[in-house]
Amino acid sequence: MKKPLIFITNDDGIFSKGIRTLVETVKPYGRVVVIAPDKPQSGMGHAITINNVLRMAKSDIFDDVETYTCTGTPVDCVKLGIYELMKRKPDLLLSGINHGANTSTSVLYSGTMSAAVEGAMEGIPSIGFSLADYDSEADFTASKKAVQMTLDKILQNPMPHGVCLNVNVPKIASSEFKGLKVCRAAHAYWEDRFDKREDQYGNPYYWLTGEFSNEDKGEDTDLFALGQGFASVVPVQFDLTAYHAMAELNSWGF
Repeated sequence: MKKPLIFITNDDGIFSKGIRTLVETVKPYGRVVVIAPDKPQSGMGHAITINNVLRMAKSDIFDDVETYTCTGTPVDCVKLGIYELMKRKPDLLLSGINHGANTSTSVLYSGTMSAAVEGAMEGIPSIGFSLADYDSEADFTASKKAVQMTLDKILQNPMPHGVCLNVNVPKIASSEFKGLKVCRAAHAYWEDRFDKREDQYGNPYYWLTGEFSNEDKGEDTDLFALGQGFASVVPVQFDLTAYHAMAELNSWGF
């Protein structure tokens, strides 16, 4: 049986420990090709580069894996990979492993998940992986287990059309990891604040900060699963239409 072509990208950049872990974990499953940003691109969401040139350069950072860096966003990496480098759609697209969780509404800002969503838009089975630990030297041992368990499932079953998976792994020891749990995204959000500061010339500037607030008490959410030692698996779709609201809007006389 021919091994699948697996395309890997991320938003933390080519030098992150997360993408190295993902590459090493996935190599036994097929032929791996990597295109990742040459610098951190966290929080870029589904941004694409339209007002500047894009450059792609071959890299030897992973000895036996075909690897390239890109000056653009994670979604730029996906588009370049499909239409310029590989000249075909890969059999599987993986994004991550992100340093920091992409749970609840964070998925809307995430470059990691936007790369996976772009893959789903192209009809490619796609998964975004994140670890709930922002440390650059985080322990990815449990994440490796989550990746292997997810791939074992997805390579044996067809992905639902227009859907990708958002997999978040808790910050726990590998021995405490309980496995995967399919769930919904919690109704939680960032309470944004801005620190107002001044530069050396007295000009004001702002630094985004805030706290993550979870008022969702459901036991079927991604945040609850993480708290119980499971990796959360949330199916994500790119169709943002609020179908339940269409009848109400039509009743307004549109």
